[in-house]
Amino acid sequence: MKIAGKSIRAFIGAKDYTISRNFYLDLGFEEVITSENMSYFYMGEFGFYLQNAYVKDWVDNSMIFFEVDDLQNTLKHIQGLQLTEKYEKVRISEIVYKEWGNEFFLHDPSGILWHFGIFKSK
Repeated sequence: MKIAGKSIRAFIGAKDYTISRNFYLDLGFEEVITSENMSYFYMGEFGFYLQNAYVKDWVDNSMIFFEVDDLQNTLKHIQGLQLTEKYEKVRISEIVYKEWGNEFFLHDPSGILWHFGIFKSK
């Protein structure tokens, strides 16, 4: 028998749970509160669990890659949300062009590093 998966959902931490929840709602995710200390955030078919838990080494080394169809428009959209003005520690990079594809980076309020990217066709 082969494993037939439906989704993979990461668990990420938050230094300030309330600030992180608001950040992800502002980014465009929808929230399902699963318990007092955890919520499921999703956008379409994709999602992750945000926990009211913070371990610096864990959070500082957490990364999520979000593949998108249109990288340039995704960057413009996120820049237009003015998250860097609203949240003190949020940072957004410009697009980086690499051999395998292109990406830009978004740091959430806790330091989780999001890679928004697109792969080159084979």
